[in-house]
Amino acid sequence: MTVEKLNRQRVLHLLDTIAADDLEAALSCCTDDIDFLTHAPIDVLPHMGPRHGKQELREFWRTVQARYSETRYQVPQIVAEGDTVAAYLRVFFKKRSNERIIQVDMAVFYTFRGGQVAQIREIIDSYDLVQQVLEREIGPLITGAGADGV
Repeated sequence: MTVEKLNRQRVLHLLDTIAADDLEAALSCCTDDIDFLTHAPIDVLPHMGPRHGKQELREFWRTVQARYSETRYQVPQIVAEGDTVAAYLRVFFKKRSNERIIQVDMAVFYTFRGGQVAQIREIIDSYDLVQQVLEREIGPLITGAGADGV
């Protein structure tokens, strides 16, 4: 099996463990010094700030688990080259507070070292994500326009 196929399978396994809420299994896929970054507005979603090491990543994933009762995903595209895997993901989260589903499309880049994930970079449509999390249109807040659009 090529390293590309193996790393592709490793990413899918990591995603399965996260969706199954098996954080320790997910963390076992990562290096001790895992470097995680989501490009998202941390002033609105502070738990999505940069994470370094397994403990900080564990805290991030626990926060997500506390807010969402279910996580599932689709992988429309995944490409592997050497120790890098790029995936286009569609992730669905069910909010614990009201059971609403949040759908997030993201590009995620995984870098491997010694067969484990050493770096994760997520790029999300944060405008859409914030609107779904807050359950309201945020355009007027950004533009300063009133409810009538002026």
